[in-house]
Amino acid sequence: MSHRRLGSFLQGTGTSLRGPPRGSGKPPLCHPTRPQPMAWPRALSRQAIGSGRGCLSATGRVRLPAERSWGVFPPPRFPPTPFPSSPDTLAPRSLGPYSLYRIATAGGVAERRRWPFKGPVPGAGAARAHCGSALVIMATRGHVQDPNDRRLRPIYDYLDNGNNKLAIQQADKLLKKHKDLHCAKVLKAIGLQRTGKQDDAFALAREVAALEPTDDNSLQALTILYREMHRPELVTKLYEAAVKKVPNSEEYHSHLFMAYARVGEYKKMQQAGMALYKIVPKNPYYFWSVMSLIMQSISAQDENLSKTMFLPLAERMVERMVKEDKIEAEAEVELYYMILERLGKYQEALDVIRGKLGEKLTSELQSRENKCMAMYKKLSRWPECNALSRRLLLKNSDDWQFYLTYFDSIFQLIGEAWTPPAEGEHSLEGEVHYSAEEAVKFIEERILEEAKNTRHLRGPYLAKLELIRRLRHQGWKDDEYKLGDPEELMFQYFKKFGDKPCCFTDLKVFVDLLPASRCTKFINQLLGEVSLTTPTEDKLALPADIKGLQQHLCVVQLTRLLGLYHGMDKDQKLKVVRELMLRYHHGLEFGKSCLKTELQFSDYYCLLAVHVLIDIWLEAGEDRAAWQALILLEEGLTHSPSNAQFKLLLVRIYCLLGAFEPVVDLYSSLDAKHIQHDTIGYLLTRYAESLGQYAAASQACNFALRFFHSNQKDTSEYIIQAYKYGAFEKIPEFIAFRNRLNNSLHFAQVRTERMLLDLLLEANISTSLEESVKSMSLSPEEDDIPWKDLRDNRDLHVFFTWDPKEWDVSEEHKKLSLEEETLWLRIRSLTLRLVSGLPTLSHPTEPKNSDKTTENGVSSRIDIIRSLLQQLEGILDAGKRFVERKIQYPFLGPVPTRMAGFFSSGCCQCQTSSFYLISDIYELDTNGLEVFSLCKGDILEVQDGHLRTHPSILENLVFFVETISIVLWVTSYCDSVLQPYKLNIQKRKKKKKETNILMPPVFSSFQRYVAGLQLLISSVLENIKGLETLLAALKLEELSLEDSVLSQEEKRFTKTVHGKVQSSYQHSLQEIGELLKKRLETMKKLKV
Repeated sequence: MSHRRLGSFLQGTGTSLRGPPRGSGKPPLCHPTRPQPMAWPRALSRQAIGSGRGCLSATGRVRLPAERSWGVFPPPRFPPTPFPSSPDTLAPRSLGPYSLYRIATAGGVAERRRWPFKGPVPGAGAARAHCGSALVIMATRGHVQDPNDRRLRPIYDYLDNGNNKLAIQQADKLLKKHKDLHCAKVLKAIGLQRTGKQDDAFALAREVAALEPTDDNSLQALTILYREMHRPELVTKLYEAAVKKVPNSEEYHSHLFMAYARVGEYKKMQQAGMALYKIVPKNPYYFWSVMSLIMQSISAQDENLSKTMFLPLAERMVERMVKEDKIEAEAEVELYYMILERLGKYQEALDVIRGKLGEKLTSELQSRENKCMAMYKKLSRWPECNALSRRLLLKNSDDWQFYLTYFDSIFQLIGEAWTPPAEGEHSLEGEVHYSAEEAVKFIEERILEEAKNTRHLRGPYLAKLELIRRLRHQGWKDDEYKLGDPEELMFQYFKKFGDKPCCFTDLKVFVDLLPASRCTKFINQLLGEVSLTTPTEDKLALPADIKGLQQHLCVVQLTRLLGLYHGMDKDQKLKVVRELMLRYHHGLEFGKSCLKTELQFSDYYCLLAVHVLIDIWLEAGEDRAAWQALILLEEGLTHSPSNAQFKLLLVRIYCLLGAFEPVVDLYSSLDAKHIQHDTIGYLLTRYAESLGQYAAASQACNFALRFFHSNQKDTSEYIIQAYKYGAFEKIPEFIAFRNRLNNSLHFAQVRTERMLLDLLLEANISTSLEESVKSMSLSPEEDDIPWKDLRDNRDLHVFFTWDPKEWDVSEEHKKLSLEEETLWLRIRSLTLRLVSGLPTLSHPTEPKNSDKTTENGVSSRIDIIRSLLQQLEGILDAGKRFVERKIQYPFLGPVPTRMAGFFSSGCCQCQTSSFYLISDIYELDTNGLEVFSLCKGDILEVQDGHLRTHPSILENLVFFVETISIVLWVTSYCDSVLQPYKLNIQKRKKKKKETNILMPPVFSSFQRYVAGLQLLISSVLENIKGLETLLAALKLEELSLEDSVLSQEEKRFTKTVHGKVQSSYQHSLQEIGELLKKRLETMKKLKV
């Protein structure tokens, strides 16, 4: 399932995944682990305890986070079932979607409308929670509130408000009086967990769990705690114990099933589902067990076992319900269909859909027909495919998917030379078209029918172009000519739909039908249809209304798509830029009433102008074009603050100029949601650290990692909701989605870079390298990156582009980019593992010629380091060969990695040599000086009145800092090895009372080496200080702003852009300098 498709599914209702907005009038959701929407938690507090956590009510009931996913799934497909053991279930007065219910209260009968979802009738607990009044609670219960609820209420309030310390204190006071109040202990544990005392919290939780509690408050509070600890497997043990003590509890059994669902224990889910069905014989529970069998088949390593055991068993279980006529809901039919499809029993699946059970498929439009179509294709029954698609097109001639099926089937029938039977119907679905002539006639008829409608439909006209393309591909020119000239058809289409924004994207697919020699004529023909004012000597012909503007925009986009702009020289392109910007400014007049969240009608003019400037930048290598592009984009953003394309292009260009500071706010304003952190996050994380903005890099990595780490938990909640609502076909998709994110290339990159960054900023500065490695749970022998299953989830088409196919991102570019990214990730991963291996190495205090031998453990660790070094050498060789190919990606395509700079800067040789320092200590110092020589130069300078940037200097400085850090870690290890040697020699010297024993030359060499490193770092700091001085002294007003050309507004945006870049460089140099100063202080502490 693609990210885009899943994203649309999750947000199909147009509501937030986080739940209904406050004041929306929508009630909170039901408990996530129950089979149907059941009685609400008796909650007075709506505020969740912390971000992304469960909500503890003031009366001791817990609502899990999944309750907030309002609108994620369609209404339940199961028939309503009564809430188990609910003493106050309400009786419906009517069966309508918004039925009225009578709520029995102490004071009489109240009425309230039911919310629009199917399922069991909520109990009076729901009304109590909705009213939010303790008085109503007492009245509706008819008895005094549980005293424990009253005692626990202050703790809930403190936790709700984030006062965790006060919650702990209140829990301690309560436990002094009531030592056996288990829920108070768990709430205290939650407070401890959130104050960073994880060990104490876990000890308390284990103490309560050992007592095997069965009260709902304690169980659900423990569930919240274990989820915050990321230990969902412990929840299963809780409910296993509860079910043993209360074997007939439907609620505990359903909790147990969902606990198994969270950890993917499919076998136990099957058993739990059947146990639940035996206690309460409801269809949902039975089919939970069936679905668990399907999940076992999907997760089975042996495909043969899947098709011979799990799926046949699931099929028999459903067939039993079919024979007993117990199939009640659409979800059950969907499940039966899914089983037959996975077994390859397509004919049986088709019979089910076409039979009586298929009549239950009503929740989705044309669901039955789509499933029939899928089975016809699987069975290669092209006559039925053709007849069904033709019949559906007669009903709706604007459904594009059925046009494609119609064409696919008709060309298949032509290829098979199919003819209808002499007698009877052509097929089960009716009449069949089996020749090109019939297809041409059918499409012409659809166009004639469309002409009678008051609302124009695009489908028939585009279908005509699609048919021409297919006929041309087959080489059937005679039939193609019957449909007309593609150029004329596209012209007529433009006349009908040219004022619609979709016109360009529709025609984009078919422009390859135009001969290259007629492109200019075609564009001129389109321009003749655009309603423009009469041009004068000093004024362009401009559109008089929005319709004319949209038509002209479509023509301009097609002009670039056909490559007419690409063939121009520099002066012609600059003229096009000026014209496009004049049209952009004129178009702003039509959008004066637009809200800030709306885009201006003329935004595409500005974007196209920027694309032309980028062409000039890439072809001529002139930074001036890049600066001008930034100026236009900044101006466009002031008029359309919500235009994502403006922001994305600004992010790309600022990063290429080496300025990361303005990128942070731009990316933040994009408000990336959910999987977008994976699909477009690479635009941010690629440049964050490499441009010296360490604080921003750390923040960027945190944003991405927070999403990936929550993926496991969140997806489990989606799966639970799918079980609850009977959306079984979504469960395998959610599992695949979760696995795809877990195996994400971007996830592996961000995690590796974040750990290297933390070591860079903290190791041997605020904490020792050993402590840092231990806190990250790093181990040199462990490689947890799934190299064979890595998935490239980057959206490489996130930028709008109007380039011809030969200029656009190709599949070959994507393949090469993935290869480069994987090579660079291997280099960084091996570097991290080598660094993490340094603290694990110990060394004997005796010299090599001593009789004592190295311990086995130490020897094996050294072998691991040596093995990693061999792997690193191999990957570096592969990386060098890749870099030597000098692959160029499209500007708006994949972003190159840092690998080329890694090799060209000399950091590669320097870092590799540092890991061999034990055997060769001198080589490193020379390489270090070579790296430093590449860090010199001016980052920003004025040449001939124009501003020029050298971002490579900044990247080389960052590489230098990384290399120096690695060198220092290795040096610290050498220091720890040499110090015991020195002490040993001095002891022997004292015993023998000798005064003239010479120290081995390694000590003096090491001292000279350390002194050289100190001098090297000091020199770099001086260089950085000089760069900072130059940047501060740089006067932007010295630049040639061409006052005669630029308006006052353009000058203002020019100053803004220059100021942002200058400030970003200063910030980067400041962070790099501070980090190097800390490293220098560490170096001074090394004394052998």
